[in-house]
Parts: sequence; structure tokens; C-alpha cells
Amino acid sequence: MRTAYTADQIRAAEHVLMARLPEGSLMRRAASGLAAVCAALLPKVYGARVLLLVGSGDNGGDALYAGMLLAGRGARVEAILAGTRTHEAGLEAFRLAGGRIVGVEAVDRAELILDGLVGIGVAGALREPYAGLARAVNAAPAPVVAVDVPSGVDASSGRVQGVAVEAQVTVTMGAYKAGLLVDPGAAHAGAIELVDIGLGPYLPDPDVALLTHEDMEDLLPRPSKESDKYRRGVLGVAAGSDQYTGAAVLAVGGALRAGAGMVRYAGSGAPVAQVRARWPEAVITELDRPSIREVGRVQAWVLGPGLGTGDWAHELARSVLDSDVPVLIDADALTLVARDRTLLRRTAPVLITPHAGELARLTRADRDQIEAARLEHARRAAAELGVTVLLKGSTTVVAEQDRPTRVNGTGTSWLATGGTGDVLSGVAGALLAQGLGCYEAGSCGAYLHGLAGRIAADGAPLTAAEVADAIPSAIRAVKDEPRSTT
Repeated sequence: MRTAYTADQIRAAEHVLMARLPEGSLMRRAASGLAAVCAALLPKVYGARVLLLVGSGDNGGDALYAGMLLAGRGARVEAILAGTRTHEAGLEAFRLAGGRIVGVEAVDRAELILDGLVGIGVAGALREPYAGLARAVNAAPAPVVAVDVPSGVDASSGRVQGVAVEAQVTVTMGAYKAGLLVDPGAAHAGAIELVDIGLGPYLPDPDVALLTHEDMEDLLPRPSKESDKYRRGVLGVAAGSDQYTGAAVLAVGGALRAGAGMVRYAGSGAPVAQVRARWPEAVITELDRPSIREVGRVQAWVLGPGLGTGDWAHELARSVLDSDVPVLIDADALTLVARDRTLLRRTAPVLITPHAGELARLTRADRDQIEAARLEHARRAAAELGVTVLLKGSTTVVAEQDRPTRVNGTGTSWLATGGTGDVLSGVAGALLAQGLGCYEAGSCGAYLHGLAGRIAADGAPLTAAEVADAIPSAIRAVKDEPRSTT
């Protein structure tokens, strides 16, 4: 599992480690790793033009020492000193290695730029001259390597206020920063390279976690010799309406493809006909009234995709939420809950799967604020509503109170098309029915859904049905991946 930490957690660990090492050792470790990554990015080091953007803090020192090492290999290294002060020892080493101090005009002639303006200790919008340098760098043709975190990105939250450096690679020191894994910060970080400087033993419990294939292999349910369709999990799906028949088809398909032993679908006439035609495996109950009393026993419910938001849908939602099994609430059911919070007065677990607009309605927040601070708002909603939150979007996050927020790293922008959220509901619901808790079902469901999207898209547009069809391939990819020996 890849773990990430807040700026305060990182600084505390660094403080402990620095007390055990000779002065300057930690910075030299960081600079050595940074220089190695930069050298690998250049076609050749000798003669290459490398520009350092040097701020007042330790990131500027890291950049200067890395510049010294690159100069020692024959690179033509220049530096813009942007801060009110400069790391003295780093600057002396840089100059002794032949480094030159230049002005902003050097941005356009650089072949590689190191962003060492600000580090993890700075939050909020960049001020001048840093903001102007960030704009200049973003407009320059050379690739940018950020030192620890792109300047302008909040290392703890991923928030970006104003301009921020757009890096192709971020070389982060000691441990991943939470803000590098979640948008909008992740979009500025590019590829992330971790340099081990010895922080591991001094780090606390993580703030953020990101699942890997190995984690998924351990977490995903497996049928045993004694399994039957009931032991493999029976999922109820209350979705679809005369207007939105496809949502029911996609949610049921996602659940079946994700390994539910049985799917019991409950809905009105039009979606019933569509589900029956597409998924004869589903056990179908055509409802003549908004109640699940005649549906049969299930281990979990998916509630909401395409359900509608009228009185009939409200009563059906009440019937589902009055049950004693876990319920995944999505789409129209989230609108119903936003109107009537009493629907959430239940003791059984709840997983909600909103996008930013739906979460805004649920929490009376501003959508743009949610997009800007996804970790904060997902956690706040989990605590306020007493549920597990799977916040969909450019970075999908799963938040549950008193647990590290999970960030999904498998998605693709091709998933931004109608119906893919319905498939995700079915996948995560199937995992709930198979016995995973809301936290695991949400994060594993997002992982499989994102991976299936990549497989189905293969660099081209896709449909939601194709995502559902690719779920078994995603599961095989997880289970067939060779386990690491390290």
C-alpha cells in the first residue's frame, strides 16, 4: 500500500531524523536522489542546460546541491535566486562547482528546470516574484522537475490557490505527500519519484493511502469449494425508472460482472423489461408499490441510479433504508437524502457515492470548494453524515471517520461519460454483498472500476457497458499480477 502524509507529519519525522544525523546530511541525501532523477531525464548530462529556481527554504538548498552534482557531471547549471535569502552552504557549493546566477531570461534557454521555490511548509497562493516565475516556467518549453512538491500546491490537501508550477516529474523526499495524490495537486505533480532519505521509522499512521494490486489481491473475495450463490453474496438493486431504464441495466451488470452470487433486481415495468432482456441471470421483482417486502433476502442493497426523485422513489428509498443490511446510496437517492436527512437514521452501514455536485447538495457546500479540497470535504461529510463517502471525480477518494482517506490511482479521463457511475455502484455493491465493509468495498470498487475503464478504453472513447464488460478482466489483472518480493 502506498501511504502519504501531511506536511506536519513529514516535518515532525524530519526533525527526529535530523537530530540523529550530522548537520546537512538529510539535505545531501535528498539532493543526491534529485540529481539522479534529473540526470535520467536528460538525453545526456554533459553540456545540458539546467536551470534552478531557488527559494528561501530548504527546497532551494536541495536544488542548489543537486545543481552542484549535475555541474560536476558537466552540465551547464544556472540558478535564479528568487528568495529574500538563500541557503548559504548550498549556494557556496553550487558556485564552487561552476554554477552561475542568472535572471528570468534564462527560463527560455533551459533544457530542464528544477522548481525549488517553495516546499511543504508553505500554504496559500504564491506571492511575487514566485508567482511570476511559476507562470514563466509553465509557458517554457523545457520539462520541469519539482523538488518535493510543485510550488503553489498545498502538500497536505492538494489545494491550489492561484498559479502553481506544472511539473512533469515531482521528486518527493522521504515519503509521499497527501497533496500529490489528489487533484488539483496531483494534476500539477506529473509522475512522482520517491527518494528514500530514511524517514520510514519515524513516520506516524498515514493520512492518505492508495491501494496497489497486491492489496487488492488480499482484499478481494474469493469463492471457496463450499461456495454457492448465496454464500457468494446476494445483492439487491433498487434502480431505474420509466425515464432512466439504462441505469438499472448498468448497475445490475456491474454487480454481476464483479462476482455477486445473485442479483435481485426490484423496479417498475419499463426497467424490469430491459434488465430481464440484458441480464437473464438476475432475479427480478416487478414492483406494483414502492416496497421491497416481496423481494427476498439480500446481504446488501444498491439504491438510486436512475430511480427518480418523486414520491414513489422516496417511499422505495425509505423501504430499502429501513432494512438491516448495508446500503450503497447513489445518484437520485442522494438527491432524496439531501431533501430528507431522516432517511439516514439507520444503524446498518451506509456507503454514499456522490460526485462533487451531489456532495454539495448533501452538505450545503459549494461545488467549486469541494473540487478544490476533495480530502477535506469527503472527510467532513463522512463525519457529519455518519457514513462512508466515495467522492467520485478526477481523483476518487474514499473517506470514513478515524481511518486514512483512500485515494484511487487507477482511473482514466475516458470514464467521464454517462452511466459509468451506475456500473461503479453495482461493482461496489457486489463487494458489499460479498462481505466487505463500506470502506473496503468503496476503495476496491473504485480500483476495479478505474482499472476496467483503462482496459476498455485502451486510449479511445468507451461506453459504460464496455466498462462493465471489462470488470472480469480487471479482476484477472489484479489476481494474476506477480507479487513483489521486496
